[in-house]
Amino acid sequence: MVGIILLSNYLVLFPINDWLTWGAFPYPFSFFISEMTNKFYGPQEARRVVGFGFFVAAFLSFLLATPLIAVASLSAFLVAQLLDISVFNQLRQSKWWVAPLWASVCGSMIDTAIFWTIAFWGDKSVPILTWALGDFSIKLLMDICLLVPFRYAVNAVQSNAALPQRSQ
Repeated sequence: MVGIILLSNYLVLFPINDWLTWGAFPYPFSFFISEMTNKFYGPQEARRVVGFGFFVAAFLSFLLATPLIAVASLSAFLVAQLLDISVFNQLRQSKWWVAPLWASVCGSMIDTAIFWTIAFWGDKSVPILTWALGDFSIKLLMDICLLVPFRYAVNAVQSNAALPQRSQ
């Protein structure tokens, strides 16, 4: 979790074009980690993982990113992750894909809104709106793509749980 936050904070400083920065690509994995933790260990443990990631990343983010990006990232991360955990938990009894997809989409939306509003507010040289739209588009695409490893991991764990345990 800490690595994802730090990598995203650093890579947001490198634009690909007027629509996108490299920071958009690693960030959706933070939702994947929260959702996997929530699925197998519950929302309380998922919040612990988020809390640990937040506090460690808070210190390191100020070393690797500008102060404004660090504050924007940490604020967006905390709110978005807690929303992700809550939405996932509310939808956990739905079809296998509903909880991870909608939790990620809701988290991605709020993360994008908070981050881009704070990180570059007032900086006329940064195309905030287009970068936010590009960022959100990549997050949505990644949210959908990460359903495949989510399903695979859930099936693998459930298959292993059904196997008889070997004595040692």
